[in-house]
Amino acid sequence: MITNGFSYVAIIVFFAGLVIFTEKNTKLKFFKYIPAIVVIYFGVMIMSSIGLWERSGEIADSYDALKHAILPAMIFLMLLKADLRQIVKLGPKMLIAFFAASITIGIGFIITYAIFKSMYPPEGWKAFAALSGSWMGGTANMVAIQGALEINDADMGYTLLIDSIDYAVWVMVLLALVPYSKVFDKFTKADRSTLEQVAENLEKESAKHRQEIEFSDLMMLTGTSLIIAAGAWYLADLLPSTSFLSGTTWAVIIASTIGIALGMTKFGKIPGSNQIANVMLYTLVGLIASGAKFSELTEAPLYILSGFMILGIHLVLMIIVAKIFKLDLFSCGVASLANVGGVASAPILAAAYGEALIPIGVLMAMLGYIVGTGGGLLVGSILSII
Repeated sequence: MITNGFSYVAIIVFFAGLVIFTEKNTKLKFFKYIPAIVVIYFGVMIMSSIGLWERSGEIADSYDALKHAILPAMIFLMLLKADLRQIVKLGPKMLIAFFAASITIGIGFIITYAIFKSMYPPEGWKAFAALSGSWMGGTANMVAIQGALEINDADMGYTLLIDSIDYAVWVMVLLALVPYSKVFDKFTKADRSTLEQVAENLEKESAKHRQEIEFSDLMMLTGTSLIIAAGAWYLADLLPSTSFLSGTTWAVIIASTIGIALGMTKFGKIPGSNQIANVMLYTLVGLIASGAKFSELTEAPLYILSGFMILGIHLVLMIIVAKIFKLDLFSCGVASLANVGGVASAPILAAAYGEALIPIGVLMAMLGYIVGTGGGLLVGSILSII
């Protein structure tokens, strides 16, 4: 049994690295259906369940110190690539589609939670707040909300279950709908004539910036992210705390604001921020899983069913919005997946419509990183008073 804090962290980071390396360098079809981040979470949960480590004082201190250090740093780095000026160039129709997807997903959470509230535990709303952050942005937003609301690590198991199972089905549904885009567009009376032009302009803009990553980039980005995290925690301690706005929430908000601001400068164009942020993200997911056990996942079917109900409500409302605003299936589908799946899957769906449209999928997913944390916290605040 491990009681040493360093050994505990080393095993988690090593396991995360092993999973990512295996996914990247093998042709296992397994990873097409089960994302690496889910494998990491449940793999570390197995280690915790069999008692590989004991939550001693030293391990608890290591957990708190590492999570405290890299959570705001990760959020800052994730948002560096979300250049608001480029996002605005998507045009009104695609921005309407994105925010309609975010709002309808939020409504889905509120309705579903209100219906099944008596079947959830007293603080079940927190797990759904974290999931709403993920389904409006990405896993990084989910982790940020988990820290901000101080959600029990065990409850995050339900969040990851829904996020993997329901999300996988939703991706298949959206991909299956691609051949019917002309039928849908005719139904909504949508005009797709500007899509290709928007994609071409975005691709030209992206080509202007350096893509190769250098050692100096990694050092500068890592050092900056950590000093931003330290500054965010310092300022958070000076700001008033409430039952909802904790010190962690303030730290995340401060780091997010700085990331969005610098994302519109030359600093945001330095390559490598996503890679470093992902190292921090997968480490954080492993840390969260290390405090959970399988024996605590007693209500998994209810949560999985709830996830499908949320997506069903989202689907119906998006069709109504598409009809009102004359939105095409591409914009609606990519906007939905930019929310629910993030940068890992929105470009894939965009590519199914045409390779020239991939940049639109990437930018929509980046917009999700911006709104995901705030949107999830807003949904959480509503759920807490239902």
